[in-house]
Amino acid sequence: MHKTTLEQWALLESVVEHGSFARAAEETHRSQSSVSYNLALLQERLGVALLAPEGRRAVLTPEGELLLKQVKPLLKAFTWLETRATTLRNGMRTRLDLVVDSIFPRRRLFAILRQFQQRYPQTQVRLTEVLENSGEALAHSEADVMVLTRRQDITGRGEWLMNIDFVAVAHRDHPLFTLEAPLNDEMLRPWPLIHIADQQNAALPGGEAWTFSTIDAAIDAVMYQVGYGWLPEERIQQALEKGELKVLPLSHGTRRATPLHLIVKRTLAPLDEQVETLLELFSQPPQN
Repeated sequence: MHKTTLEQWALLESVVEHGSFARAAEETHRSQSSVSYNLALLQERLGVALLAPEGRRAVLTPEGELLLKQVKPLLKAFTWLETRATTLRNGMRTRLDLVVDSIFPRRRLFAILRQFQQRYPQTQVRLTEVLENSGEALAHSEADVMVLTRRQDITGRGEWLMNIDFVAVAHRDHPLFTLEAPLNDEMLRPWPLIHIADQQNAALPGGEAWTFSTIDAAIDAVMYQVGYGWLPEERIQQALEKGELKVLPLSHGTRRATPLHLIVKRTLAPLDEQVETLLELFSQPPQN
């Protein structure tokens, strides 16, 4: 059997945090004598002095500081365990499956997840990023919440969320910028179009397309002058601002919009609190 209890260590932490036995007793809803007794028992069983008087305050001895530092992760883990049990008892979900198209703005995505985590720290979010219109999206179509470009192949209830702007760009040193503007299809034809797998932006008639499986790889390919391409504007904003990438002066079609839809699994009826909150966070205007 253990000589000490987590309750005793928690009382020690409270005394140190509040500076006195009286304040700790008030915060833990105990009598001052109960706090004093438990801490005296803790030190007696350990055979180590953990607290020393300093004026009107009780402060840790060097040994007490070392031991309390080591036990704090256990106290935190035990608090988490009890909170998790409360979550289960109240019928709140402990996991939420989320599928998001990889063209969704990363900064906005993680801002949403951070807000959700702050509200529901006991609910684990399982995030899967998928490529636009890919079969992988269909494989995850039973997720609780989905942000995808297409709705017709997904068995869920959803609505338009936002448009993602793709812009035609190339590296600033690409030979295309030496040609006289505006650029037409014939002028673009000799150069490879960087194509993101499963993206609907097909190659121009007769043009060569190089396909990459991720957005990041396609961006790198354009940055290294492998070719030109339509890339999500939000993901290349810094490169555009620095002038590393430049928008091509096309005669037409410089910008293309791809819609994203917010979809919820059809069998979730009525919606639980966590799903409703996540839908609300996605639907809010982005914070600058």
